[in-house]
Amino acid sequence: MTAQQDDEQAAAGTPEGQGPVEIDEELARHLENKREELFEKFEIPDGFPPEVLEEAEEATTDYREDIADAIDERRDLREMTTWTTDPIDAQDFDDAISIEHREDEIVLWVHIADVTHYVNPETAMWDSAVERANTVYLPGYTVHMLPPILAETVCSLVPNEDRLAHTVEMHLDPENLGYENIEIYKSVIRSDARLTYTEAERLLEEPETAEDVLEDQSVDLAEKTQQVWELADRMHEQRKADGSLVLNPRRDRAHTIIEECMLKANKAVTHVLMWDRGVEAMYRVHPQPSPEEWNEALQEIQDLDGVSIPGGAWDDPRQAVNATLEDAPKRQLDKIQWAVMKVMPRAKYMNDPFGGHHALNFEIYGHFTSPIRRLSDLINHWIVHTNDVPEDLLKLCDRASDKQKDAEQCEREYKQFLEEVGLDPAAVNNRGIEVIDSDGPDRTE
Repeated sequence: MTAQQDDEQAAAGTPEGQGPVEIDEELARHLENKREELFEKFEIPDGFPPEVLEEAEEATTDYREDIADAIDERRDLREMTTWTTDPIDAQDFDDAISIEHREDEIVLWVHIADVTHYVNPETAMWDSAVERANTVYLPGYTVHMLPPILAETVCSLVPNEDRLAHTVEMHLDPENLGYENIEIYKSVIRSDARLTYTEAERLLEEPETAEDVLEDQSVDLAEKTQQVWELADRMHEQRKADGSLVLNPRRDRAHTIIEECMLKANKAVTHVLMWDRGVEAMYRVHPQPSPEEWNEALQEIQDLDGVSIPGGAWDDPRQAVNATLEDAPKRQLDKIQWAVMKVMPRAKYMNDPFGGHHALNFEIYGHFTSPIRRLSDLINHWIVHTNDVPEDLLKLCDRASDKQKDAEQCEREYKQFLEEVGLDPAAVNNRGIEVIDSDGPDRTE
């Protein structure tokens, strides 16, 4: 499991000028039948029980009044410049960031939608989340861990609306970017803008266009975006220098910002849980390949046409892969990544962090930034807030690991089926599907 795959599942936007992939009704039925077959095989429930949907509906009714009632018990961050950055076709926005440069420190805030305000162990939604353990992403079709209405309303950090959040406030040493202080608390925020990745890139490239990008909003995000990019770039380079495996070195700046900020927040939370509190949690542990397996992968990479591993890098396989990817021909990137993936053990959830995360080269790591789609993050939000560890935590760790494996295998088999019936999984994923009949467009999946 790579660092990128472990922590980012960024959806691509619809390519400009290309509409949905068109299929006929017969093929649509074949796809539906295949999904049902796979959901039965991997025990993935597609659809929610009535009591779960009723709870979700109740949580999203009169939610503005509920938020107003909760403000006095939370840290009020509504005056702070805050924004989200997501794919153009994202339906929900569950993480936001803020940044401030001070005389002797850099302060980075990562705000995560406070899902546990609505989903707790006393609710049917919690039980449903435990059963599902994660959101399953198939090309053109998603099976959600929690009812989508939550992500579309109360857990979506949309601009100009008060929202409840769980904030990770990190005070960083400006020289080495180490944590000087970490605070995690419940907050209320008010996002100033919803940026797409393309808009974030445009702000970085042409800061003078900020008013056009932000549609005349008074807040100027160009400077803040530049500040967080400079921080993210330093964090990214520092990770690589420290031995973190980076299989996608040519990711654009906007994606790098989100990836590095979320990694920093996840690491901060589990640092607090382990070292400051000494509690069990759902830690992410990633074993390392054996020396023989690494040698096999590196030799396979070295044998690729036009690829050469720098002579001084062989002693540290992760550094060797990073250095090779920097200069390798674009046509060989997938083969290099696959050679590494074949020898990588599967990452898993455990109730203690010992063993660390090999791909990231973090001594302690866990998930916190995606509680709407991962059980591990939801559980860790609950532990951080209550300092109460579920009695069946080890069982929950095993379930989350097993269901993630099932979800990945389900996705692989569905992609293979799409290819067998003549469809491009990437095109379906990026553009969606439109079912047409002889009279023209009918419906969209």
